[in-house]
Amino acid sequence: MSKIKILPETLSNKIAAGEVVERPASVVKELVENALDAGGSRIMIDIAQGGRSLIRVADNGSGMGHDDALLALERYATSKIYKDQDLFSIHTLGFRGEALPSIASVSRFSLVTREDSAETGTEILVDGGKIKHVAEVGAPKGTMATVKQLFFNTPARRKFLKTVGTEMSHIAETLAGIALGRPGVQFRLTHNDRIVKDWPGTASAFDRVVDVLGGDLKNDLHAVDAQSDFITLSGWISSPRATRRTSRGIYIYVNGRFVRDRIVQHALFEGFAQRLVKGQFPLAVLFISVPFDEVDVNVHPTKNEIRFVRQKEIHETVRQTVAQTLAEADRPQWGALNSSADEERLPSARISEKTRKAFGIRPSVFAKGKLEEDNSEWKLISENRHPAATDGSSESANHPAARTAQPAPRTTHLEPRTPDRAPRTHQTVIWQKKQFSDLRIIGQLHNTYIVCEAQAGLILIDQHAAHERVLFETLRSRSAAAKPAVQRLLVPETVELGFREAGVLEKLIPDLAQLGLEIEPFGGSTFVVKAAPALLADREIKPLIIEIVEKIAAIGSGPGLAEVLDQCRMVMACHGAIRANQALTEKQIKGLLNQLDACQNPSHCPHGRPTWLRWEIRELEKSFKRIV
Repeated sequence: MSKIKILPETLSNKIAAGEVVERPASVVKELVENALDAGGSRIMIDIAQGGRSLIRVADNGSGMGHDDALLALERYATSKIYKDQDLFSIHTLGFRGEALPSIASVSRFSLVTREDSAETGTEILVDGGKIKHVAEVGAPKGTMATVKQLFFNTPARRKFLKTVGTEMSHIAETLAGIALGRPGVQFRLTHNDRIVKDWPGTASAFDRVVDVLGGDLKNDLHAVDAQSDFITLSGWISSPRATRRTSRGIYIYVNGRFVRDRIVQHALFEGFAQRLVKGQFPLAVLFISVPFDEVDVNVHPTKNEIRFVRQKEIHETVRQTVAQTLAEADRPQWGALNSSADEERLPSARISEKTRKAFGIRPSVFAKGKLEEDNSEWKLISENRHPAATDGSSESANHPAARTAQPAPRTTHLEPRTPDRAPRTHQTVIWQKKQFSDLRIIGQLHNTYIVCEAQAGLILIDQHAAHERVLFETLRSRSAAAKPAVQRLLVPETVELGFREAGVLEKLIPDLAQLGLEIEPFGGSTFVVKAAPALLADREIKPLIIEIVEKIAAIGSGPGLAEVLDQCRMVMACHGAIRANQALTEKQIKGLLNQLDACQNPSHCPHGRPTWLRWEIRELEKSFKRIV
């Protein structure tokens, strides 16, 4: 007797449903995508009990005739593809012909539909995959699919459903992802007869993005735009100030399909390199258009995953565009104080001795009302030159957040619209692109933060983070141009490591030599350091070497040479930078501000922390109740 048997259709449909229908949100996704494929411009989604008892999706699309409605409930029956070539050039969201029969096999399902040319519609009732009733009914143009008692005949699946609130949150998130990609379509979501969200159709994709992500992000979104013969990229990314704790705020669309793609997501993170601290994720809505035959959407039953033919081009286009957009948008913006009228209107430079002592502000700039002379021999870097190339010829070749050595796709930065500011009680302030050196230095706060004044408010600079950025870009630009200046140690320093760390350091010796660290094995797990970069001449070398090795060991062998070197530079910059609680003279502060002006990314330290914060004068006046 044969052991192999053909499964009955009801069982095979349930197996297919297990791949397509994971939870109520999966049902909503499939039904809404069908409505979009049918050309619906108004899609109404009604949910009860988190989708357990009811899921209804109604649209005003093209609808179906009697015969097509019946065929739609058969497995692998579709109007989207007809031949082999069609499978590799998909233009629609759905194409497999599995959604409706799979959903109907694990629920009590009804379909009411009418095409525009028909006088009456068709109603089909299905119970657990079996058609129970077919009839002509009066119906508006379009389709209404109703799913009741989901998983009623598969209790093993039903018991894995979460709480009503959890399932409803998945439905809302799924619908938000679809709605972002179709701004011209109205989506209305109700739960237990109460409207949860109603997104009206709009001609502005930006308005839909703000509506879905939240109005408070309106001024923190920057437009991205790039185009080549192969790819068109558009959308919006958040500024580094607006982040999330997970990647759920990232929405990627490929040819109109909402997907989760690791290639694009990784490129997005690379574009944000050194602008976010560990554990932070940006918000992004990216629309990618490529030829349909250049992407495979038939990778997973849920159609959430895709595969690009030219993955490297996609990755590099996204990375470069994001990095360039952030570089353009993240420059400091403030107004310089140049006129005597400004001094009279904003007399913050005239801080009393009592106030300075109360707040711990050092009067490094206010002795006798003028800048103090500085005779200190302390300097930010050992050579009197800018820490980074400004023409993109040296540092940018290896910069993970702003490589420009290779030709980049055409990119145009578009600022999102911003709301009009409320009327001011005095002169209107306009933020302008300015330099750090334009700021008026007030002093230091707790010998840690540099306090500065701009036309529109107060600027606070983290001296360690700022100097860390300067040193990092200095190390990178010099190693790219030529071997950095080194200082021989009068007494070579020995470093003893564990077995694993010793193996890591031994492999790193040639790379560290490019950064000015000359290290040789000294037998066993011991190494001797003979020279160090001149920038770190006054710093302890042993803790630096140990931290570099531990950092690289933790990363593993995955990263390439450029990332390994950058990790080493980060550690070296951190060890070499001025510390918190370190008093600075006026000359030292001005030197730091001047060198920040030459940095490619002056707003963040190499670890992603901000180097400066700003308080607008209007915020201060509101806090002191000077204005309403």
